[in-house]
Amino acid sequence: MKLDILAFGAHPDDVELGCGGTIAKEISLGKKVGIIDLTRGELGTRGSVEIRNQESANAAKILGVSVRENLDMRDGFFVNDEKHQLKIIKMIRKYKPEIVLCNAIDDRHIDHGKGSQLVSDACFLSGLMKIETEINAERQEAWRPKLVYHYIQWKNITPDFVVDISSYNDKKVEAILAYSSQFYNANSNEPETPIASKNFLESLSYRAQDLGRLVGSDYAEGFTVERYLAVNSLGDLI
Repeated sequence: MKLDILAFGAHPDDVELGCGGTIAKEISLGKKVGIIDLTRGELGTRGSVEIRNQESANAAKILGVSVRENLDMRDGFFVNDEKHQLKIIKMIRKYKPEIVLCNAIDDRHIDHGKGSQLVSDACFLSGLMKIETEINAERQEAWRPKLVYHYIQWKNITPDFVVDISSYNDKKVEAILAYSSQFYNANSNEPETPIASKNFLESLSYRAQDLGRLVGSDYAEGFTVERYLAVNSLGDLI
């Protein structure tokens, strides 16, 4: 299956939190989108691997993505080396996305920055013909995505561009709340974590509202880029 967009996240729920509205919008426009989680989030304070597996499947259905896979890297301990790069390369060559979305370039959780650089490096290496990979005993063709964008997570990184998600913020929040083990619940007896606070839950909307305010829309998501953006004419900018 060839995808238009492939979104990577170090943990299940990273993609929903960082670019869930954008994904929902692109799918509504007819794009095929997939999600690849690097780890199972097994070091998370709340929930369990089994619970998060089900939650990530539920979130994928809410967003309407075409495929979701998990690479079973070690939460907290994966590194940017050949072994891990090859796992990413196989996914890029399998789905041949035009656009790759990945973790924030710098963030509170160490896996986010690591995952960001790992995926970015693999996107380049995936285009090199002399790197040979196979899936199901079939040799894969080299493939390099045209664009690599990084979504924004915990830290308030200044975006290079934003996507208007005014009609899709509710869908984003619904997908995030599919991870009921991870986020605020007044009746929960689980330990409190930074993302399980009421403030964090409310921030999902007010941060998107603030980005939207800056561009004259109700809600928006921000991204950073690795190279200059190009437009055909000034009229392409809104």
